[in-house]
This record gives sequence, C-alpha cells and structure tokens, in this order.
Amino acid sequence: MSEEPQTIPFSEDGFSRVAAMKILFLAAVFLFVMVPLAATVLGGFKSLGELRTNPFGLPQAWELEHYAGILGSGRYWRLLGNSLVISALTVVLTLIVASMAAFVFAHIRFFGSGMLLSYLTMGLLFPAATAILPIFIKVRDLGLLDTYLGVVLPHVAFALAMSILLLRRFFKDLPDELLEAALVDGCSYVLFYRYFTLPLSLPILATVGTIVFVHSWNSYLIPLVMLNSDSMYPWPLGIMVYQGEYSTEWHLILAFITLTILPTVVLFLFAQKYIVAGLTAGAVKG
Repeated sequence: MSEEPQTIPFSEDGFSRVAAMKILFLAAVFLFVMVPLAATVLGGFKSLGELRTNPFGLPQAWELEHYAGILGSGRYWRLLGNSLVISALTVVLTLIVASMAAFVFAHIRFFGSGMLLSYLTMGLLFPAATAILPIFIKVRDLGLLDTYLGVVLPHVAFALAMSILLLRRFFKDLPDELLEAALVDGCSYVLFYRYFTLPLSLPILATVGTIVFVHSWNSYLIPLVMLNSDSMYPWPLGIMVYQGEYSTEWHLILAFITLTILPTVVLFLFAQKYIVAGLTAGAVKG
C-alpha cells in the first residue's frame, strides 16, 4: 500500500502574516510612486518661496495662475503637438516594423535566424547616449536634422529590440494549428499575418505601443541633439525656457511637468487592461 502524501499545514496566523507583508509592501510601493507625483502637482500651486520651505505639504495659498498661464500660452500647445506627432509616428513605425520582424522570427525558420535575433536583442544593452554621435552623423548625412523624422527614426531603432522580443513571444503562443490550417487552405504568410495574427494580437500591440509612446514622449537627449528650431521642440526641451542663468523657476517647471505627463497617464489608464493582458499572456499554461 502506498502511503498518502503528507500535507504541510498552513495556519491562519501564517496566512495573515503573509497577507500583512504583502499589504505593507504594496503600501510602500504606492508611497514611493505617489509622493513625488503629489509633490509635483502641488508644487505647481505654490510660490517659489513656499516651494523651498514647504516642498511636500499643501500650499498655504493656491496660486492657479501658474497652470492658467501655461495653458493659455500658445507655446505649450505647440510643444505638446510636436511631442504628439513624434510619439505617434514612433509608435506606428515601431509596430509595423517590429510586428513583421517578430512574425518572421516566430513562424519562419531560416538559416541564421537565431543569430540574427540575438544580434537584434543586443540593442537592449546599449542606451541611446552611447551612440549619439554616430546617430547624429547619420541623420545629418540623410538631411533629416531639425525634422520630425530625424527624431523618430532613432527612437524606432532603439525601440525595436524590446518590441520584437515581446511580440515574438506572443506570436509563438498562438495556436500552431491555426497557421497550418490557413496554409492548407492556400493562405499565404502575408495574409495570415494581416488577417489572423494582428487581430489576435491587440493586447500585446497595445502593450508595446504604450511603452514605446511613453518612452518617446519623455525622451530628452535625442531631440536635444537633432533639433535646432524652437518651433520643433517637444515638451522635454520646453522646460529649458524656465531655467535662467542664475535661477530656475521650479514652481513653473512643476506645473509644466504636471500638464505634460497627463496625456501619458490618461493613455495608460485607457490601455491598462490591454497592457496587463499582453504582458501576462502565455505566463500560465493550462
């Protein structure tokens, strides 16, 4: 007779202790994220003197003119429009190129595919700052300095490695029987990619698109090097107008940052369901 497997008892006290530790950990993460955000939002309502003496507390007098002045200036909307154009173009080009490359790596076997994929993923090891000089020279030779494409193309290049990895993993988790049935019925790889893979991959496409959008929206170094005209600046470069030679208007900078991160927060809230679904797809196998 085989002995029954012994079970390790788990007391209610142990369960309560684990739950309490999880709650404390989540509370610490929440405070770590929300305190700087709250300080940034509230700092826009304070004067410069109060911001120096009371950086984290509620303002004694709510000065709404800081936000009103920024919202009423045409420069703010021009900066926001430039950032939106650059980020949107980056997302579209990245999703097109990365999804096609990921489909090939996921479903088509060819000589050197593993080596080529490893070569592409090496891009995750190098930040943009390490290659800013050759990128500047190449963009200058292409005649794209001080243009949207001069900023978009480097953004796309540095976003491809991460995007291909995420999309390839999702594409490989799609049922192989679906591809085999489509090929038997005379469907080509291009048609299968267009009419089957992309519609079934909306969660991961939304995930990659949101990550790329936020990264491009907050990028500072590449626009600083590639753009010369103030009319082409995105919002990270617009902060420089509040920084003088001898002083910095931090209260206006905090109000400006608050207004410019709102679009990314709204985008994340709308795409949160798809982001979670895309990142957790394939994590649990039944």
